[in-house]
Amino acid sequence: MTAVKSVVDKRRWWKEVLFVLAFYVVYARIRNQFGSNGTFAATTTAAADNARRVIDFEKKIGLFFEERLQNFFLDWGWFLWFWNVFYGSLHFVVTIGAGAFLYRRFPIRYLKYRTGLAITTALGLIGFATFPLMPPRLLSSPPPYGGAITEFSFVDTLSVHGGLWSFDSGTLQAISNQWAAMPSLHLAWAAWCALALIPVLKSRWTRGAMWGYPIATSFSIVITANHYWIDGLAGLLVLGLGIQSSSWIWKIRRSSGTVI
Repeated sequence: MTAVKSVVDKRRWWKEVLFVLAFYVVYARIRNQFGSNGTFAATTTAAADNARRVIDFEKKIGLFFEERLQNFFLDWGWFLWFWNVFYGSLHFVVTIGAGAFLYRRFPIRYLKYRTGLAITTALGLIGFATFPLMPPRLLSSPPPYGGAITEFSFVDTLSVHGGLWSFDSGTLQAISNQWAAMPSLHLAWAAWCALALIPVLKSRWTRGAMWGYPIATSFSIVITANHYWIDGLAGLLVLGLGIQSSSWIWKIRRSSGTVI
């Protein structure tokens, strides 16, 4: 373990920043090649059909509740604005903060969990590529991104109540995969933060906050109509695979006295 620790101590923070940025750029590039835009763009029909499959499955097991839940809060403008900001901002802010904290205070744990997050994120690309999924907020919207399906009453809360950014931006629509909903990496990243931090936090308050963060994220992805609840479950599954894969890799690397 000492050999591993000595290697960690010699790492430079800027090299780690470059590594993370390079990984995210490659991830975003690949993600946006599938779905609503890109070289391997899926069709609107495929994304809408997959949405119907998800909804039909949820109805079959008696757990299609997203539409009723959102409708209950539709008149709460300030409430939905808050969750729009939560969804669009904390996904990055908390994850980056968690990574920076681990890097400074628990560098060996950081390396293990950083690898797990990278594998989780890469696995998400498989879902985006093989199962383009129209999120609830786009079901009744017109093509090319929406399905023009009028039987559902989901609302794009970001368009109606606003936030710190907007899907209505032409630039964002042109460069972003609008159908990258399955799995939900929002929930996967949030749960990653909790798993990585809770065991090393001393304050009861901070541990409670980290337990609550993925729960709040689960609520945000549904209330903003960006995901179906089953997308979140899929996000937790790929996180489990990512963390387990990281553990296997870490054991191999640790036995040889090297790190990644």
